[in-house]
Amino acid sequence: MPRYICIDMLDSLQSDVRQLISEANYLKSIDPAVLLQEPAPGKWSIIQVLEHLNSYGRYYLLAMERSMDKGTKSVEYFKPGWVGDYFTRLMKPGENGQVSNKMKSPKDHRPSKYPDAFPVLHTFLEQQQYLLDLLELAKSKNIGAIRTPISISRWIKLKLGDTFRFFVAHEQRHFVQINNALVTIRDTKDILPAAHPAV
Repeated sequence: MPRYICIDMLDSLQSDVRQLISEANYLKSIDPAVLLQEPAPGKWSIIQVLEHLNSYGRYYLLAMERSMDKGTKSVEYFKPGWVGDYFTRLMKPGENGQVSNKMKSPKDHRPSKYPDAFPVLHTFLEQQQYLLDLLELAKSKNIGAIRTPISISRWIKLKLGDTFRFFVAHEQRHFVQINNALVTIRDTKDILPAAHPAV
């Protein structure tokens, strides 16, 4: 199991989040009708994907903040836990930038059929700023000693560093889905800008 320099790892996660913010800001330039369009029958629209991510944010961001209230001082290195590292690797897109392993979303994290586009997008961007702030706060904490309960079972707790890694990897995974949806819709309708940020 590799170990990471805590500050470097948290800086890298902040960089990943800023990239997600950039991509989400790009979505604001797209017609809401496109954001609400299913790329294929039965597939989530872009806004449904974001609403799914927001549902995780509503749980994990507060849970991580609360866990840091009783955190100890920072240490130099972070060693992932076995379970946390497994979850992170399961979620993170491959080196080719794509997702090969499909997963079914838990029932309480499935989006509504007709979400309202701009409020969902606004909430996502607010959550990402909150996440950046938490990552900054975590630089003064022992992210290996602090534990955060996962959403599907409060009895299972991950190291805070692993929770951050899993959470960001999950968002990156779904932005691959978002960008694939944009490509599919662009292929069927000539209504999107020609360029958008690389992932």
